[in-house]
Amino acid sequence: MSEVVTLELPSDLLRQARALAASTNRRFEPPVDSLPDADLLSACDSRLPDAAQGELSELLAENREGSLKAGGRERLDGLLAAYRRGLVIKARAMKEAVARGLKPRLGEHAA
Repeated sequence: MSEVVTLELPSDLLRQARALAASTNRRFEPPVDSLPDADLLSACDSRLPDAAQGELSELLAENREGSLKAGGRERLDGLLAAYRRGLVIKARAMKEAVARGLKPRLGEHAA
């Protein structure tokens, strides 16, 4: 049997947890509709940590050149999966931010 538990975490701890999850290829997907406005806006602007982004770029270049080393394929797949998960979270956060009126709809210009 499992239970759903809701925790309120400081923003800094939440960012660290997201970065750790991304760097270890683990899922971390809090429900964005329950995030406070500040955290929701932070999720809208989230991205891979610099170290993971750098590694992803290097692995993509090696793959493109045909010089991806043993184990590199698995690491590349893991980083791409983390990147995709991040995009999904970012998209959900953006949708919720628009619904709350915190962000304009895409394509709307500021008056």
